[in-house]
Amino acid sequence: MAQKEGGTKQGRVNATYDLGAKAMVGAPSAGGGVVVEVREKKGPLRAAIPTMPFPLAVICLFLNTFIPGLGTFISAFTVLCGARSELISERGVCCVFWLNVAAALIQILTAVIMVGWIMSIFWGMDMVILASSKDQGVPQDV
Repeated sequence: MAQKEGGTKQGRVNATYDLGAKAMVGAPSAGGGVVVEVREKKGPLRAAIPTMPFPLAVICLFLNTFIPGLGTFISAFTVLCGARSELISERGVCCVFWLNVAAALIQILTAVIMVGWIMSIFWGMDMVILASSKDQGVPQDV
């Protein structure tokens, strides 16, 4: 149950899954509930993941699966070749490049204790998700 203003009334929070529907946040919906918008806040390393062409993202995922950090290291160079990232407007291309290199080094160094290998696979999956959302025209902040 979600508490409303004043702390006296209680109501349910409705989550809508229809991406085509537009509703104001906090406005009552047709079912009598409240529409809630949730946005994921990404850290600097995660926001630095570049949006690449889909085939290249799949190759990076494949490389990250078998050689942890290699796909992430290659994706760092795609930033220098013009791949976009959420962080470029704030920090610049050079900083985003070095953040991706740092992520690759973290994955390589921690692969011996399995943490880097798992992180590397998730990194590759994020690259593929970003590439597929770019190809479908879905905004990146999803």
